[in-house]
Order: sequence, then structure tokens, then C-alpha cells
Amino acid sequence: MKVKVLGCSGGIGDKLRTTSLLVGDNILIDAGTGAADLSIEQLLKVDHIFVTHSHLDHIACIPLLLDTVIGLRINPVTVHATKDTITALKQHIFNWVIWPDFNEIPSKTQPFLQYHEIVLAQSINLGETTITVLPANHVVPAVGYQINSGSNSLVFSGDTTSCDALWAVVNKIENLKYILIETAFSNGELELAKVSKHFCPSMLADDLDKLTVATEVFITHLKPIDSQVILQEIISSSVNRTCKMLINGQEFTL
Repeated sequence: MKVKVLGCSGGIGDKLRTTSLLVGDNILIDAGTGAADLSIEQLLKVDHIFVTHSHLDHIACIPLLLDTVIGLRINPVTVHATKDTITALKQHIFNWVIWPDFNEIPSKTQPFLQYHEIVLAQSINLGETTITVLPANHVVPAVGYQINSGSNSLVFSGDTTSCDALWAVVNKIENLKYILIETAFSNGELELAKVSKHFCPSMLADDLDKLTVATEVFITHLKPIDSQVILQEIISSSVNRTCKMLINGQEFTL
């Protein structure tokens, strides 16, 4: 099974895209601006979108994706998200003011957008792929995900700051191969990182000390203006393992 990075930046500009991962050919983990690079043929195959949280850089392409494919496919698209995130999408995006409510189109009894409410520790089996909901700690209710092929697992933190509950679960994953974890700010913006509940390199170093299993670590969600500074600070920090920067287009095999 392949997991392709469609977007992994904390901003846009040049070739930067915000968060989205394509799992196989029919599952998206978040749908930030990276999802817009998919062809119409690829968009038509997307049956499931797992949302980590309600922030725009993680959901921006959901409305546009639905609008693009609604006349070209029969089956609905399912958005998997927590109760709080579904409420935010209904109130602030699919409300007939910002965007039409695809949960009522073409009708309330046969909507093109289906919501599936998820909870922590829940596992959803989709063919040979199992998606499990993981804890996260952000300024809005948020989760991460474990993507499990049976042979190997990839963990995506979503947006989070220090989260002991996340590591408690991750350290029990026997087939963990990769972890993608955010670090949005440089050490010079430590206070902003704390207020906005993101990592900076010094905070990341402390949390990665809690990771006890062998795995490859990739850093995502870097703010564009500070990306090289953040990466250098991670390299220079006391992180107890090698960390690599995630890049758009990167593929993982599970």
C-alpha cells in the first residue's frame, strides 16, 4: 500500500501545499491545498476523507473536491471526523453562506456528503487498510491517525503539541515504520508555539524522548518562512533520533 504526500507545508506559495495525504487511491487524510493537485480522474476515486481537525489548511479542498466530482459519480463521499469537527464543518463551511450544504444535495435522504463521526481509539477497516484514531493536543479538538496495512503502520500526528496520550498509544504499535509529526515554529517563536499548541524544535526534542519504539521520523507542517531554520534547529537539538523533513510528492510503502 502506498501513502503519497500531497501537501505537508504550513503555508502556500511557490510549490508549497498544505496538509493532505493520499492513501492508496481512494482515501485522503486531510484535504488541504495539496489535494488540488490531483487530476479529476484521481479525485473521482476518493471515497473517504479523514479529517484531523477543522482548521482551513487541513480542510480547504473538501468543498471544491465535492463540487468537482458531484456530477461525475453516483456514490457519496464520506468525511470521517470527530463530533466537534463535523459541527464546525456544518456551521462554518457547508452552511449555504460559505458553500452549499452537500449533506442536503441532491436531497437530505440521499446526500452526496456523508458524515461519519469517529472517536478516539476507533479503528475503521477499509479493504486492506485500517485507520485508527489517535490522540492529539491542539487549540481546537483534533486527532491523529494510524494507517495500518497489516504489514506496517504509519502514524500521522496532525496538528499537536506535547501529548503524552499520543506516545502511550504509539509505543504499543508493533509494526510502526514511519511517524509524521509536525513542527510549525522555530525556537525563537516558543511562546507562539505554546499558545497555538504546535511544536517547535526544543519542544519536539522533549516529546520524542517519550518515543520508545524504532521508527523513521519525518517532520511536517513547517512554516515556509522559517523552514530551514526549523530544520537546522531540529538537527542541532538533543533529539534522540534522526529526523528528516517531509516533502511534497514523497511516497511511503506500507
